[in-house]
Amino acid sequence: MRNLSDTLVRLKRFRTVPPASTPTNSRLELFAGFGSNPGRLKSWIYVPETVDVGAPLVVVLHGCTQNARSYDESSGWSRLADEFGFVVLYPEQQRANNPNLCFNWFSPANTARGQGEALSIQQMITAVQTRHHTHADKVFVNGLSAGGAMAAVMLATYPEVFAAGAVIAGLPYGVASTVPEAFDRMRGHGGPALEALAELVKNASTHSGPWPRLSVWHGSADSTVDQLNASALINQWLPLHGAPAAPNEVDTVNGYPHRVWRDASGRAVVEEYSVTGLGHGTPLDVIGSDHGETAAPFMLDASISSTRLIATFWGIAAEQNKASTPASPKASSATIERAPPRAQAVPLSQGSGIQRTIEDALRSAGLLK
Repeated sequence: MRNLSDTLVRLKRFRTVPPASTPTNSRLELFAGFGSNPGRLKSWIYVPETVDVGAPLVVVLHGCTQNARSYDESSGWSRLADEFGFVVLYPEQQRANNPNLCFNWFSPANTARGQGEALSIQQMITAVQTRHHTHADKVFVNGLSAGGAMAAVMLATYPEVFAAGAVIAGLPYGVASTVPEAFDRMRGHGGPALEALAELVKNASTHSGPWPRLSVWHGSADSTVDQLNASALINQWLPLHGAPAAPNEVDTVNGYPHRVWRDASGRAVVEEYSVTGLGHGTPLDVIGSDHGETAAPFMLDASISSTRLIATFWGIAAEQNKASTPASPKASSATIERAPPRAQAVPLSQGSGIQRTIEDALRSAGLLK
């Protein structure tokens, strides 16, 4: 556990971030009556005017301080749905669950199969499939930050549901179970040993494969969620696919490092974009022609569209023209950075006073009920 002053500084940053405004002309419609909803989430949906039976379904999870409609307005997912004919589902967090509108990706009550927020999202997916006849084998999930970490939760707890996913500035599944642990992992401190990461996913369900493919995005200048979490995510999923530690392909896309790992059949199963110099947020191409993407807090113009490139990796959008160049042979043999060694936690019998002080600070900052 890091020192208390560092935690309090980060809490102050969360409190000073302005909440996302809700567009008055949102393209999304409320999606109600989807199930028992144990996670008490709200749900929004976008269905293009013309969409075929058996269309893909994309689940999008917003980040902290954001909401579904503002995230869609900036990210352009519903506009991409018009172009390529898929349905978009937006689960939305409520302040009663988390005052900063973060999905509770670290809470055991919300990250286990069959309960909490994870079950609510799965109920939404089932309801969309029933009402709009989307394809059962073409379900995808992605998210930013806490939403990215929750996307990792869904891929781990319901792997049979998803063909692929994407995590933007997020964290691996199962690496934290308390708020203080969550802050430590966000900073890149502690966490499970490298060899235990894949087991966390395996133990989250009775599924034995095949596993969803994964696209990982992270800014190299992210001071909110350390980029080491991207490496840990990749290390969590490579063993599940039987993919090698070293990437099969290394190149640059729009000037940014891009790596691809393939399984024994040659299928691309994991990819990573390291967006050089980017802070904490979703990389967008705001100026790109007809992208329909706009900058906002945590929605950052980087001259690269994560929305379109993720959809392309999933196979539900056409290949876009992009400036791609191979990396040097030396770079092509690079291996994934190992996850940091597990930090020694302070036993509660010795640190209960520290724990209580941190939790009181979290409550006063609106990050803990």
